[in-house]
Amino acid sequence: MLPYPARRAVFALLVIVLTATQLGLAWAALKPGGWTVWEGLVLLCFAGTTPWSALNGANALIGLLILLFAHPPAATVLPVLRSVRPGRPGVETAIAVCIRNEDMGAVLAPLDRLMRGLSAAGTADRFTLWFLSDTADPGLAAAEAAAIKAFPHPAHYRRRSQNIGFKAGNVMDFLDHHAGQAEFMLCLDADSEMTAEAVLRLVACLEAAPRIAILQQLIIGRPTKAAFPRLFQFGMRAGMRSWAAGQAWWQGPAGPYWGHNALIRIAPFRAHARLESLPNGSHILSHDQVEAARLQAAGWEVWCLPEETGSMEGNPPALPEFLARDLRWAAGNMQYLALLRLPGLTTMGRWQLAQAILLFLDALFWMGVLVFGTLNALTGGGAATPASALAAWMLSVWGMLYAPKLCGYLEVLIRPGQAARYGGTARFIAGALAEQVFTTLLEPLRLFSKGCFLLALATGRKRGAWTPQNRTARGVGWPAATRMFWAPTLFGTAIFSALAMAGAAAWALPLAGGLLLGIPFCVVTAAPDFGQWLSGNGIAATPEERAGA
Repeated sequence: MLPYPARRAVFALLVIVLTATQLGLAWAALKPGGWTVWEGLVLLCFAGTTPWSALNGANALIGLLILLFAHPPAATVLPVLRSVRPGRPGVETAIAVCIRNEDMGAVLAPLDRLMRGLSAAGTADRFTLWFLSDTADPGLAAAEAAAIKAFPHPAHYRRRSQNIGFKAGNVMDFLDHHAGQAEFMLCLDADSEMTAEAVLRLVACLEAAPRIAILQQLIIGRPTKAAFPRLFQFGMRAGMRSWAAGQAWWQGPAGPYWGHNALIRIAPFRAHARLESLPNGSHILSHDQVEAARLQAAGWEVWCLPEETGSMEGNPPALPEFLARDLRWAAGNMQYLALLRLPGLTTMGRWQLAQAILLFLDALFWMGVLVFGTLNALTGGGAATPASALAAWMLSVWGMLYAPKLCGYLEVLIRPGQAARYGGTARFIAGALAEQVFTTLLEPLRLFSKGCFLLALATGRKRGAWTPQNRTARGVGWPAATRMFWAPTLFGTAIFSALAMAGAAAWALPLAGGLLLGIPFCVVTAAPDFGQWLSGNGIAATPEERAGA
């Protein structure tokens, strides 16, 4: 087994190779005929995108090798799994569910299943269920309290009168004043769902490895008939499986924390993960990676368990809610720019923050590639570009950006019996193709939304906030979609009109085609009939959906 410094060196070398390959292909496509100013700007912006796409490719390739050849894959990257045997816990665990203006029926149903599972295992007495409310409206809070009082399992309800520090403040207030004798905390969001088996496995791992402060379980989407989350989470599941396995291989005890579906050792978390305000007085929005970095700096371990069984979450029901969540994360992750230089963080801790920044900063570079590439085509600068070189460059971009999903799909098709869990090879491939079409249309809208938001954020015209979320499936009408997506449609129309004049519109379709179709894309993917058609034909069905059918 390679030590972690050697693994990180291997990973870094792979990232460098993939980055150099992409830049080499871009150079080969842009250089013929001499350089224009616009081509230089395209190459410069593209260079800004390559770190993230190379990370995608490197994590995915390593993850695929682990998933195919390591037995078992999860224990290969989380060694403690080889020695634990889940049973009756020796310590008390607080199950902390963070809520704010939620539909309590939807929140309580998966928790009922979890508590019934713990009772069946004879371990329910080792767990205490807490609801941590940040609901400001007294009427909604009264409804929360009534629903929890009627819940058929012992549960505690704690509500803050002020939302100081958002979710991080909510959790820390609970740990300071209400956690009691609990040594572990299972942190859940309002849309989280975990099985008793998965929870008991996390507890057994922390009991067996006393230096682990956070053990983050991989999270997949809950079964749904709504088209947008159904297609999104089908691809995300495949991508996260290969990504998380690859990342866990080289990050090891310096892994990520995603804020929920994770087991936390309370004492070190309370001592080292307390978040102060930023220099401008605002609170940290994306708290999870900062908390992980603080714990690592204090000598504690943060691990990821890249195993999808028994850990789920809900996803936004339609495009507007999805983009709103993206922008909330963007605002939080860009705050990390003020934290990178803080003393005391480890190199890996700083890397976790930098990686989170890259995830969103990437959008500005892609907008630059599109705009400068269009101006280059309009001025005749791309006339000498060989079609074969341009095709090779674009194929490499597509391969790197979607490498985690492609590797995840390939793993299912290669491993015996895996496709059967999704309804067979034909249905699995149909789901993968549908998801790729969905993602090809979604990503340009996502990049445009993030890019505009980051520009506004940089000029002080936008600030992030932790706002209540709609989690209920709904349709979106044409007037509402038009109001929300007229700007990307107008931008896309201008781009493609200009490229059509230069005879180059077809080349931009993979990168920007979704901008032209943003309004119908929003309406169709939110339409109940489309979701019913997908589920009725078994397209993008998950094993959990089929097991419950």
